Amino acid sequence: MRLSIITFALLSAMSAMAQENATVDVNARYTKVVTPVNGKYESKRPPMAERLFTSEAVEKKIKEVQKLLKNNPKLAWMFANCYPNTLESTVHYRELENGDEDTFIYTGDIPAMWLRDSGAQVWPYVALANKDEKLRNMLRGVILRQFKCVNIDRYANAYNDGATGAGWQSDGTQMRAEVFERKYEIDSFCYPIRLAYEYWKVTGDDSVFGDEWMMAIENILKTFHEQQRKDGKNPYQFTRVTDRAFDTVGWGGYGAPVKPVGLIASTFRPSDDATILPFLIPSNFMAVTSMNKAAEILRHYVETANKRKSISEDKKNKALQLAQQCSDLAKEVKSALQKYAVYNHPKYGKIYAYEVDGFGNHLLMDDANVPSLLGMGYLGDVDMDDPIYQNTRKFVWSEDNPCFFSGKAGEGIGGPHVGNNMPWPMSIMMKCFTTKDDNEIRWCMKTLLNTDAGMGFIHESFNKDDASNYTRPWFAWQNTLFGELVIKLINDGKADLLNNL
Repeated sequence: MRLSIITFALLSAMSAMAQENATVDVNARYTKVVTPVNGKYESKRPPMAERLFTSEAVEKKIKEVQKLLKNNPKLAWMFANCYPNTLESTVHYRELENGDEDTFIYTGDIPAMWLRDSGAQVWPYVALANKDEKLRNMLRGVILRQFKCVNIDRYANAYNDGATGAGWQSDGTQMRAEVFERKYEIDSFCYPIRLAYEYWKVTGDDSVFGDEWMMAIENILKTFHEQQRKDGKNPYQFTRVTDRAFDTVGWGGYGAPVKPVGLIASTFRPSDDATILPFLIPSNFMAVTSMNKAAEILRHYVETANKRKSISEDKKNKALQLAQQCSDLAKEVKSALQKYAVYNHPKYGKIYAYEVDGFGNHLLMDDANVPSLLGMGYLGDVDMDDPIYQNTRKFVWSEDNPCFFSGKAGEGIGGPHVGNNMPWPMSIMMKCFTTKDDNEIRWCMKTLLNTDAGMGFIHESFNKDDASNYTRPWFAWQNTLFGELVIKLINDGKADLLNNL
């Protein structure tokens, strides 16, 4: 088992640390290999008394899925371990004195809340929000907490549960005690908007869109406009003393130069690795859909407030102005993507580049972390049938992508965050989410089942030739994503396929 020194230290510390009403024994729960006895697997879920959060709707869904997967006991076991993992081991929910909900989400083995990860971790539970008031309140708390985080520091990616001073406080950037890490990434804004929008559409609850939301949108717009670099300036700077090149930023901490063409610069990727060319294409696509969603929410906010006669003219005008700014930015970035994101590949035809700089340079690769080029179809940022996306999908899942690794244990996309020959199960799940081909689905699911190293959880990455050589035994995002994938396949009528892997 391969673990970084930092991850190992955090895992060891958290093994002995009480998390509010629960103690997470990482070594026993996440690294123990389970051998089935008479075809049955020992559950890896925490005992009921140790679970941080429970949901009747989630429990019902687990039983429903396990019943449907009765002919595939390992898949049923892994689903039950993974799907509730975020709830049981990372959710810290409380009610504030003012009556608001507040939910702080750990990534798993790191006791900090990433805007991206937290938004993705709870995403699969939104579909059940109307069936469980307790679950709905928890989700509401995540959304409200994310807005507050954006307003604490609009250039941060990960936050502490209060002004604890934990994290990377020695980095060469403007750190605050509330901030765990200050790596500016476009998707840190997009995931909270995606979650809030879906929550609103499913539940009809628009009460989350108050003053904190308005301030968050102002901060997001301000940051995106700054990072279009139209005035040649960049107020964000980041350096770190490290032996990992991708953990710090070149060019004096400001990143490589760009030609202002309407795209938005992202100093870091969703992997928390520094970009090479600052216009990160998958994140710009996600910014377009996020800004359009934000505009729709803002216009709804004005419309409903008018009906209730509970909005001042100043606030109404401000909301409408913000909505127009969101729409205008989305339109501008979309137009720039059409001009600068496409590369005419000699083998695949027109494909989307991973990063560009506006000067005509293109970085042709894909990273496992989402938003990725492969993941754009999953997120809904491009049409699944878009011919350029389909060409791109073929390119990224090939040896022409320098981050694609194939071996005896499996294949998939990785990236510099972990290094050579370490594909990420997240990329395999993205491949499965974005295909209609039963053979591809069958291969993806068999590979996911065969690369858990016998532990019943999805790891960050695994060695292409030996799945027992993996990173991060406890990575809640990938666990919950696996549960989301199984439910999607069942909803798509693939239960028989799953039972006959």
